[in-house]
This record gives sequence, C-alpha cells and structure tokens, in this order.
Amino acid sequence: MAAEINVTPLVDVMLVLLIVFMITAPLLTTGVEVSLPKASAENLRAPQSQPLSVSLDSSGAIYIQETRVNPEELVSTLYAIAGEGYEERIFLRADEGVNYGQVMNVMTRMQRAGYRNIALVTDPQAEESR
Repeated sequence: MAAEINVTPLVDVMLVLLIVFMITAPLLTTGVEVSLPKASAENLRAPQSQPLSVSLDSSGAIYIQETRVNPEELVSTLYAIAGEGYEERIFLRADEGVNYGQVMNVMTRMQRAGYRNIALVTDPQAEESR
C-alpha cells in the first residue's frame, strides 16, 4: 500500500488565499492620502571623481555644474554628455522654495537624457538643528 498525499484541500486553501489577496491588494494601494515624513538619512559616500550635478535655483533657473542651461536645452546637453546612458550617480540640487512640479520636470528631463541613477541632495545641517 503506497502512501499518497491528498493535495486537493491544500490547493483549495491556496486558491481562496490568492483570491483574497487579489481583491484586497488594489484597495490598499489606491486612494491613500500620504503625508511624507521628515527624516534625516545617512550621507552617501562621495565618489572618487567629481560627480555631475544639475541645480535648480530659487528663480527656477537650471544649471549643469556652474553653467546655466535653458530648460529646452537640458535634455540635449545632458544627452551630449552621457551619450547612450550614464550609469554613474548624478545629483539634482533644488532650492527648497522651488515648486515640486518644477523639480519633477527637471528630473524627468534628466531621465529622458539617459540618466538612471539620480540622487536628490539635501542639507544635513538643517536636519541636525531641529
């Protein structure tokens, strides 16, 4: 007499759990109001070479390193620097008074130019004084 495992009850339970998770997962992710926390993070180790940085000042002007660039020319200028893609970290520095939409617009343009490893720069002294 060979011992056999009856897997039918196990399959039934797994299908019920799958259906429950399929129904509840979308409800947990949509329509949730988010208030982002203010927290300090550990500083990243600086790379050995000078990293490329894009800055957005309080008036909305865009700079690559210290050179001012028109928003329409940002993608082509960054693409000329990167070629087919730039795997090194690129820093985005934005004034705290700049509109969030402007920051996202610049970040989207950086991604369109082939940059995938974008880091947002903050001031660590501001976090320590709180």
